Amino acid sequence: MKEIAIGIVAALFFAFTFILNHSMELEGGSWLWSSSLRYFFMLPFLFVIVVMRGRGGFTNLRSEIKAKPGEWVIWSFVGFVLFYAPLTFAAAFGPGWLVSGTWQFTIVAGVLLAPLFITVIAGKPVRQQIPLISLAISCIILIGILLIQVPQAKTVSTESLLLGILPVIVAAFAYPLGNRKMMEVCSGRVDTFQRVLGMTIASLPAWIVLAVYALFTVGLPSGSQVFQSLLVAVTSGVIATVLFFIATDRVRNDQGKLAAVEATQSTEVLFAMVGEMILLSVPLPEPIALMGLGVIIGGMLLHSYHTMLVGKRTKIAENHT
Repeated sequence: MKEIAIGIVAALFFAFTFILNHSMELEGGSWLWSSSLRYFFMLPFLFVIVVMRGRGGFTNLRSEIKAKPGEWVIWSFVGFVLFYAPLTFAAAFGPGWLVSGTWQFTIVAGVLLAPLFITVIAGKPVRQQIPLISLAISCIILIGILLIQVPQAKTVSTESLLLGILPVIVAAFAYPLGNRKMMEVCSGRVDTFQRVLGMTIASLPAWIVLAVYALFTVGLPSGSQVFQSLLVAVTSGVIATVLFFIATDRVRNDQGKLAAVEATQSTEVLFAMVGEMILLSVPLPEPIALMGLGVIIGGMLLHSYHTMLVGKRTKIAENHT
């Protein structure tokens, strides 16, 4: 499925988030600046892309936001602020591969969110069901997440472990919830680039508040943190987010396929681990953690295989009708 391939490429660029956030923490940079600077830098890039694509892109987006400003602000806050601020906070308590590994809980969270959404079948609204097979496969991934936490649990205090895990779990629910709710609000009237730009604009008040608080508590960010935040904005904020939203947009009406696309994020762990070993000289994880990483990757492959089977069965059924 092409959407899964797009999701894996997005995961490669998403991995820069975990690597660079850990790098900034090692240099003493505040998570407040790491989170807010990313979205400040994303804004001009996305604006230029939307305007250059023409077809009344920004005008249409502005009309959409004016039509439902409350929903844009609420779900952009959930999908961007409650997603990224906790991730940058958690980066202070462990290496990027550990945070990205815990982040894979979003795969399970995405499956559990299905009943919050309603689809229209034959003109009638029907509440979506949790795809049980996708949930079972996602639980396999969850086992892998628990395994990679075992070595960390032996070396840090319970307080540090919770501060490194609980914020990521909040982010894991917030990201797919905000993404799916905004797809529901937009209902295909704006494209992916417009939607990401709109969500960035709608979440700006929260980022400005964080930046002002950072200014008065920790002072200005260092030049290195500004540059690394710019890299995160381009690689993860623009490239990865747009690719991932394109993939989820294409399968938004199929909860099984949507779960499979969201499962591609599990490859972020592998990319983050290799990247940190090369760029930050982070040691190779312990054997049990490596086993957990293998379980996570295996779960993602199972998601892909299941989606492929479902797709074939659907085509066969369509051919017979």
